Amino acid sequence: MGKHIFCGASPSRRRFLSLAAGGLAAGALALGGLVKTARDRLKNPCLSPELPEALQDSPVLARAWEGLDPAEVWDMHAHLAGLGDSGKGLRVGSKLDSFWRPLFYAQRLFYINAGCAARESESVDERYVARLVEMAENTRAGFKALLLAFDWHCDEDGVPQPEKSTFYVPNEYAREVAAAHPHVFAWAASVHPYRPDAVERLEAAAADGALAVKWLPATQNIDPASARCDAFFRALARLDLPLITHCGAEKATIAGGMERFGNPLRLRRALERGVRIVVAHCASFGNDEDWDQPGTATTSFALFARLMDDSQWKGRLFGDISAITLSNRSAEVIRALLTRADWHDRLLNGSDYPLPGVLPIVSLTNLATSGFLSENAVADLETLRKHNALYFDLALKRALSWKGQSFPARVFATRSFFERRAYV
Repeated sequence: MGKHIFCGASPSRRRFLSLAAGGLAAGALALGGLVKTARDRLKNPCLSPELPEALQDSPVLARAWEGLDPAEVWDMHAHLAGLGDSGKGLRVGSKLDSFWRPLFYAQRLFYINAGCAARESESVDERYVARLVEMAENTRAGFKALLLAFDWHCDEDGVPQPEKSTFYVPNEYAREVAAAHPHVFAWAASVHPYRPDAVERLEAAAADGALAVKWLPATQNIDPASARCDAFFRALARLDLPLITHCGAEKATIAGGMERFGNPLRLRRALERGVRIVVAHCASFGNDEDWDQPGTATTSFALFARLMDDSQWKGRLFGDISAITLSNRSAEVIRALLTRADWHDRLLNGSDYPLPGVLPIVSLTNLATSGFLSENAVADLETLRKHNALYFDLALKRALSWKGQSFPARVFATRSFFERRAYV
């Protein structure tokens, strides 16, 4: 029927229909352009990790290394991820692996793209690791990333619940990857404290070279304030292994109604038992119940600050500054972390990789508009991000400032903290 529309129409109508058809074609082209622009802004192009010539003399990159020995600089919060197609035991939870759960499925695709692992000709697991190796090698010689294992969600009896887990990265996999690339990686274990053999697993991981333990309580069903963790806490203190644990709201994985386990005040039990704790992201997002004022709530960051200001926890309580530059973080949090010089010897840098490779969630323009970043730094950082997300995160944090105050070099020289050398 369509081919006869023009034949019986008047000249004026034919002209109208021709213009309409042209408008539709132009609109389609414009829409295609918008889609391409949106794709370019959302998708990590995964360019070569080697620095382009335009960045060789960048003052932003020069600033990143001022006062630092690259061999002392460890990114202490880097996740392993993939689809489990390497056969090494890594798994993705059913919610992230189902096309019928589009939001979770899209989240998985973002992570794979952020890790530059979407190559049909290779295992996604292997490509993810290969990209990490390439980026670390093209940062500075001596630089390393601490790779994090991630245990299953377990029930109250310590039985793994794969169907409730977002992802699973076995200790053996993290150890194997680090051992294959010791010039760029170290590793941290993840052991659920409710497991009947949790202490034995912890001791085995320490004997195999694990330098820390990683928890995400709201996702793994771990209550740090529970007495069932006491034996595990005593073992952590005895082995002098720091616990890296998420606090505050959790959006990158599936919390499943257990957000309360991310309350920083729940960590007092571990601190009282001598555990060194690194609060991931400095609890910089979300709200929690204020246990010291029953019936009230406040920001998770305020509760973290209360613990940091409690003198009895100095030397035991630390914070990592990963994810503080994400667009959902408060400007007040960034200002506090930059200006609280009394905290700086207790802050550790990490990237929360692959998140720095998810382009939409860090807005350099907004950071510059808010006064945290020089506008002159934005272009170089944008270019760097497309080549090397690990290097980008480091350079961005070193470029942050507020009224002349910035993070000192010590925040980035994290190696000594994990190698049990004096951290002062």
